[in-house]
Amino acid sequence: MEWRRMDVGVLLLFLVHLATALEVPLDLPQPPTITYQSPKDYIVDPRENIIIHCEAKGKPHPSFSWTRNGTHFDVENDPNVDMKPQSGTLVVDISRERVEHYEGVYQCTARNKHGTAVSHNIVVRQSRSPLWSKEKIKPIVVQEGVSLVLPCRPPAGLPPPIIFWMDNNFQKLPQSKRVSQSLNGDLYFSNVRREDTRNDYICYARFPHTQTIQQKQPITVRVLNQAPVDDRRPTFLIPSGSSSSKMVLRGDKLEMECIAEGLPTPHISWTKISGDLPSKRTSFLNYNKTLHIEDVSASDEGDYRCTAKNQFGSVHHTIHVMVKAAPYWIDVPPRNLVLAPGESGRLSCLASGTPKPTITWAMNGISIENSPKDLSRKVEDDIIIFTDVQPGSSAVYQCNISNEYGYVLSNAFVNVLSEPPRVLTPPNKVYQIIKNHQALLDCSSFGSPMPKITWFKDSRSSILQEDPYILHDNGTLEIRVAQAQHNGKYTCVATNSLGIYENHVYLEVKEPTRILKQPEYKEVQRGRSVVFECTVKHDPSLIPTMTWLKDDGELPDDERLIVDSDSLTITDVTEDDAGVYTCIMNTTLDHDSATAKLTVVERPDPPTDLELTDQKKRSVQLTWTPGDEHNSPVQKFLIQYEDSLHHRGHWHNLTEVPGTKTTAHLKLSPHVHYTFRVLALNAVGFSNPSRPSRMYKTEPAAPDENPTGVQGFGTEHNNLVISWKPLTNLQSNGPGLHYRVMWRQKKVESEWNTVTVSNNSKFVVSGTPTFVPYEIKVRAVNDHGAGPDPAIAHGYSGEDLPVAAPENVHAVVRNSTLVEVFWDPVPAHLIRGNIKGYKVSYWRKHHYKHNPDHMEQDILVFSGNHTQGMLPGLHPFSLYLFNVRVYNGKGEGPRSVTQQFKTPEGVPGSPTSLIVTNSNLDSLTLEWSPPHDHNGHITGYTLKYQPVNNSNELGPVEELALAANETSVTLPNLKYSIRYKFYLNAKTGAGAGAAISQEAVIIREEASPFGNISSMIGEDWALISWEYWGPEKNFSAQYRLNDSESEEDWNTEFVNGSQNITLKGLKGGLCYRVRLVALGHHDQEFHHSKELLVTLPAVASRQVDIATQGWFIGLMCAIALLILILLIICFIQRNKGGKYPVKEKEDAHTDPEFQPMKDDDCTFVEYSDNEDHKPLKGSRSPSNGTVKRDDSDDSLVDYGEGGDGQFNEDGSFIGQYSGKSASRDTAEGHESSEAPSPIKAMNSLNSFV
Repeated sequence: MEWRRMDVGVLLLFLVHLATALEVPLDLPQPPTITYQSPKDYIVDPRENIIIHCEAKGKPHPSFSWTRNGTHFDVENDPNVDMKPQSGTLVVDISRERVEHYEGVYQCTARNKHGTAVSHNIVVRQSRSPLWSKEKIKPIVVQEGVSLVLPCRPPAGLPPPIIFWMDNNFQKLPQSKRVSQSLNGDLYFSNVRREDTRNDYICYARFPHTQTIQQKQPITVRVLNQAPVDDRRPTFLIPSGSSSSKMVLRGDKLEMECIAEGLPTPHISWTKISGDLPSKRTSFLNYNKTLHIEDVSASDEGDYRCTAKNQFGSVHHTIHVMVKAAPYWIDVPPRNLVLAPGESGRLSCLASGTPKPTITWAMNGISIENSPKDLSRKVEDDIIIFTDVQPGSSAVYQCNISNEYGYVLSNAFVNVLSEPPRVLTPPNKVYQIIKNHQALLDCSSFGSPMPKITWFKDSRSSILQEDPYILHDNGTLEIRVAQAQHNGKYTCVATNSLGIYENHVYLEVKEPTRILKQPEYKEVQRGRSVVFECTVKHDPSLIPTMTWLKDDGELPDDERLIVDSDSLTITDVTEDDAGVYTCIMNTTLDHDSATAKLTVVERPDPPTDLELTDQKKRSVQLTWTPGDEHNSPVQKFLIQYEDSLHHRGHWHNLTEVPGTKTTAHLKLSPHVHYTFRVLALNAVGFSNPSRPSRMYKTEPAAPDENPTGVQGFGTEHNNLVISWKPLTNLQSNGPGLHYRVMWRQKKVESEWNTVTVSNNSKFVVSGTPTFVPYEIKVRAVNDHGAGPDPAIAHGYSGEDLPVAAPENVHAVVRNSTLVEVFWDPVPAHLIRGNIKGYKVSYWRKHHYKHNPDHMEQDILVFSGNHTQGMLPGLHPFSLYLFNVRVYNGKGEGPRSVTQQFKTPEGVPGSPTSLIVTNSNLDSLTLEWSPPHDHNGHITGYTLKYQPVNNSNELGPVEELALAANETSVTLPNLKYSIRYKFYLNAKTGAGAGAAISQEAVIIREEASPFGNISSMIGEDWALISWEYWGPEKNFSAQYRLNDSESEEDWNTEFVNGSQNITLKGLKGGLCYRVRLVALGHHDQEFHHSKELLVTLPAVASRQVDIATQGWFIGLMCAIALLILILLIICFIQRNKGGKYPVKEKEDAHTDPEFQPMKDDDCTFVEYSDNEDHKPLKGSRSPSNGTVKRDDSDDSLVDYGEGGDGQFNEDGSFIGQYSGKSASRDTAEGHESSEAPSPIKAMNSLNSFV
């Protein structure tokens, strides 16, 4: 639709291009042209100044004058009137003069030296809104059912007022098919009703120019219902009679009305007798009473019929419509004419009207008959022909066409000029057009003589005059469907006899804007979020603007509405968000839009106004008012009730009614205190419950029904348990509910036994015979009486175990695995209960060949009163024993006499094994084991074998019969290197059993397909590689210890697709035997390689002899050299200043100035001769400033381990140097920055080694 609008817009633009009158540039001499004037019928507001417009252009600029009522209007001498500068517009100041003084017919004249132009006649009248005349209106009293007309008769205003009826509260009076307002403002009642009685029927008149409202005195209407009028057929109130006529002017609107009275209210319909109604211009208003046709044309003339109809008859009225026409232009008004000297031309004044109008010509405002003669001018009715015009012939011509319904006046000048061409279109103008749309390139030009226009594109290789280009008379170049290849530079060339002029314009064809993904209809629940998507594609050179509208207006200013580049999100949706959302993508050239509707739904509001009517003992009518549906129709109403007498606080579902109903007839039970509520259900869910109705109590009554589910059964062999489903409180119908239980033995003439039971749902009758039928009745009784006569139920007293076994038990063998067993039924009185069925127990006593003492019992149950049954799945060639017993609900009866049967031979099972041995060049041996299940006497074996090629295709079958006592066979003369498939089955007298199969390949030992077998070994692994020339692709490697002899000791590793494998987890120092196997389908072993001996090396100790490592020897040498140097330094320091024997050292222990050896660097402190007896620099004294004798013992015990250091007899030290005792303060060792102690270094070395 948007594109269609755009096309219409382009078409209108095109028409404007073609229809625009010739424009003479204002810099050139030209006669006056009226550009703007007030309308012919000019109604002014008496409260404002009067402005009468008259604007004109010309070269030189025209002067202006006015006439009023046909005579010159002296504007300069009227102090209340001013003329605007450079304009003919009059401004009348009415502050000092009444408006009526300036009412009249005005005409404006604009003149310069080239001619005179005149305006049409402007009739100036002031608007009027007169008051209603004072009148006293008597009350109108009418009988119900009659028709009524309330007249309005508003005062005549200018323009006519708009009429409407309201009440005292300024509320519009409701109108309908029965009550409506006519075109003249009167209020018509087709028939009155009692509700029409009121005292405030007020007619209002609104005058649009002054925006004032006048009101008529209120009218009082009283409707009596003493003797209502009978129903009647319709008659017309307006128009009267059977026919009428109406005249309408072309272009106006046609309104016809028919208002009828009748009872019931008539329905109005319209037809056109002489044709069809114009559907696009026709509408039916005022409840079909008014026929409205817009923009009347001559085709609307004819006869129209209105019909009023009700069930008692119909009436018709025919309206003859005549269409007249004030003068109108057939094509366009006369156009200005520009001619060069010596040229010819014509002015056309083509108009029409009904009746036919007259045409008069004037020149410069003077009748052409009274104008100067001009031989170059010839008047022919509605055309003036000019021939060989000369300079000075310029003038303005007026064409006036009139009839009795009006006139049209037009000015057109003839301007004689000599002017070279010029292009008026701006240079280098850029036209941007949407692809596939029409392009119109303008070349507005002027020249006299009129220029010829030609167009060129880009290189100007050829004139653009063929498809797809269209050149119009006004110079416009049209491209009907613009495409990308039409982009470029266009040149417009204007040429006449006086010169040439060219202009350049540019065309850019743009891609259209398209909405690729339109927003979709959404239905969302209140409180949730919704997203409208709007994905758009547009030309990248155009700047797009996305706009969202709601209901064709701006989006609400709400933070819940989030606008993104391609979507609109609404969070926490409310009901106010419902509406139509429009996504509009605008560019400077085009736009596209799409709409989607949002419907906000919610659970319905609960119903209100619950009322109980039509109250009866067992029923009531419930009505309610539905709540708001919230845009989702109510599907149904659920009615619930609360019984405050028996079950207070619990609501129960009573019934449902469709969502279109608001009433329900409820069936009730006696002795219940009902309270009702209603719930509404729509697509979202149930509403909240309505407020409860008032309580409705029903009176007690005797029960309407008896208990259901009555049954009788026994739990012991001598009792009868009678049970039933008790009545609910709702079913009890009153207080004191109890049950009257009755029973008697069936088929025995006996009286009913009766007992009353309260607060229970069963009763036990003791001392009954075993399994005897009874008739049972249970009746409900309350304080207000007993329920209806109950139906009789049937039951049985308790069961006991059956006392008899089935007789005549025998079996018929059907085949080797199926036997049918027969028996005679046990009499019913000996079953002593409800028979459940028979159980057949059977077991195999022995097998002729195997397990003669094996017994395994099976039981088959046959439900119901059967006398036979099948025993399937038996073992062939076996002896079976069996018996039969009956069982009832109590248990099983005694077993029958045990019978036996034998099953015949069957086919044996398959042999338990089949292996291939001693395979050589052309033969092999097959060995097998007999079947596990012989199922008879084995009479022999059948061996079948056939070759298989590499494509798994089977060759011809060879068959060999073997004796029953054979368990192996050797097959000679087999083909080398062929794979064979073997099938072996056993036979009995019943036939052959299932076969066992095996495959084997005939191979030659020395021609194995395996070759180049090699190995690589590690500490616990061996890599085996090989080559293979056979067709097989899968292999396995088998290995075992060399000294193992059992075939079961082989370990297997599978290989797929490669010809090497690493065997892991082997043990060092051991020897393994390895062989390779080629595998066929189902992992059949086809070829074995020769065995390969693989010996792994013994594992050496993982401890490394560090003493043999080169790096360690070098490190030890370096440490030893360092220690030697340190020892030399120590001894030099020790003996500095002379020898220091041990004996002398011991003697010096008494010297208090003696300083011990330093703890941290193993250096000895020098003996000091200083009189201050201070320690040497770098020595350390005890913290108390004294030296303890024990601590300063030079025996170096403190430096030994545990005080074990000793001296030899000569006093030499023989103890091992070691670190300082742990008892010393370890913190002292961290304060020295001197060389490390050699004793510590030796200890470190010893501990490392």
